[in-house]
Amino acid sequence: MSGILLTKTSTFIIGPVATLLGYLMSGIFTVLDKIGIPNIGLSIIIFTLVIYLCMMPLTVKQQKFSKLQAKMAPELQAIQKKYEGKRDNDSMLAMNEEQKAVYAKYGVSPSGSCLQLLIQMPILFALYRVIYNIPAYVPAVKNVFNNLINELVHLDGVTEFLQTFQNANYFNKQFTSESFVAGSEYMKNTFIDVLNKASTAEWMSIGEKFPSVSDLVHSTYETLTTYNNFLGLNIGNSPLYTVKEAFSSGQYLLIVGALMIPILAALAQFLSVKLMPQATNQSSGNETADSMMQSMKMMNYTMPVMSGFFCLTLPAGMGIYWVAGSVIRCIQQIFINRHVDKIDFDEVIRKNQEKAAKKVKKQVDSSVVLQNASIKTKANVNVNSKLSQEEKEAMIEEAKRKNASATAGSMAAKVNMVKDFNENKK
Repeated sequence: MSGILLTKTSTFIIGPVATLLGYLMSGIFTVLDKIGIPNIGLSIIIFTLVIYLCMMPLTVKQQKFSKLQAKMAPELQAIQKKYEGKRDNDSMLAMNEEQKAVYAKYGVSPSGSCLQLLIQMPILFALYRVIYNIPAYVPAVKNVFNNLINELVHLDGVTEFLQTFQNANYFNKQFTSESFVAGSEYMKNTFIDVLNKASTAEWMSIGEKFPSVSDLVHSTYETLTTYNNFLGLNIGNSPLYTVKEAFSSGQYLLIVGALMIPILAALAQFLSVKLMPQATNQSSGNETADSMMQSMKMMNYTMPVMSGFFCLTLPAGMGIYWVAGSVIRCIQQIFINRHVDKIDFDEVIRKNQEKAAKKVKKQVDSSVVLQNASIKTKANVNVNSKLSQEEKEAMIEEAKRKNASATAGSMAAKVNMVKDFNENKK
């Protein structure tokens, strides 16, 4: 079966996001189950489509930033050239201020592209975890194991036997944990983890080793195979495992189907990269942004190759996710490119300049108001400090006398007293 861990991820930020995405994945699978096609492969494709459509606004913003960055690159380069060789503090501060003015003029932040990536990365990592941990987030899939697991936990020698499986070493900490008690929920979850890493041959070996549960092993495996069957491939097995099994049994057409997953994953991702606006070779004027840009360029060419390799060794379900994601990005990118190309960036820049000017004016006005208030306060303090206590008391008494006609304690009386006091002070 697939390399899927039952336990949900508890990683900071990614964990809660994965839980939310898990509800979506479970909902999709449940709907497919209701209409008679409970298929994990199809669920992964629909799930990936929904997520990428939800992230489209972020993608559009990122592409708009790339276009504006290309337009302002010459101005940033001119500033860098102006201060070339100057490393004194005043020159560095002046250069930074001029660069900030350029970014404000175009209405973007030096870290604008990085911010979009930071928002998307937790979503993409969480999406990966949900797909990699299907039973942890889709109760309908986990429930398939329950009848078999309830029998296995009461059989002698099952724990030792499962520990001989090829990938059981991933769960050594679980097997040796104090929570690993016979019949406990922790023990059941550990067994499910191991079975989800088990190959088809290892599944069959359980029935051979423990004949009393042989029928239950086969029925459980058949149900999971139905869930995992996608175009004739068991997406719980890796393409590499499928190739080995198909070669030994002479099913050469199955070999072609298994190899198509890593090949399509690499090609589709490479195509999606080529459709994206390519970063210019010009410096943006920001060392952090430039460094990230160079790293992204390198990743754009290495990631397709890595995707193909990973899809060869990981469960085919992960390969379907990569292929689906890349194809969706390609289609999405075609529409985004058309949308971005229609944008009048000169008009965008003009509006951004107006916003920047208003912001500067507001800051200047606020500064002037605060400065005037400070001067006025100081003047009042100076005037008050020049008056003796006898003079202040005399002025107050005079104000009271003039306002004797006002109702005692009324607001009018109080206002008049303050007014007369201020006039006498002047």
